[in-house]
Amino acid sequence: QVQLVESGGGLMQAGGSLRLSCAVSGRPISDLVMAWYRQAPGKEREFVAQNSRSSSNTYADSVKGRFTISRDNAKNTVYLQMNNLKPEDTAIYYCNGRGFAEYWGQGTQVTVSS
Repeated sequence: QVQLVESGGGLMQAGGSLRLSCAVSGRPISDLVMAWYRQAPGKEREFVAQNSRSSSNTYADSVKGRFTISRDNAKNTVYLQMNNLKPEDTAIYYCNGRGFAEYWGQGTQVTVSS
């Protein structure tokens, strides 16, 4: 059974930084395209960042230049470094892994105060 467990969320003031982690078990992340999504209250889930198996990265325009996705295949963990946080970054952040199947974590709350 594949499990994705996010951690690192919390409350931060605008301009601060947080690093989210997504620990994966049951499948090597080297087999997967890994991504982060987020869902703000009253809004649909939206794409944030993606890291391909060749480690090329893609970002939503709203986070480009502020967020960095990375992976550590040895630790089977994916990270999202979030800098210069803004109140509009407030959301539940979900880790996503895609191979022949798609996997989701349970989410971690990020709240940014102004």
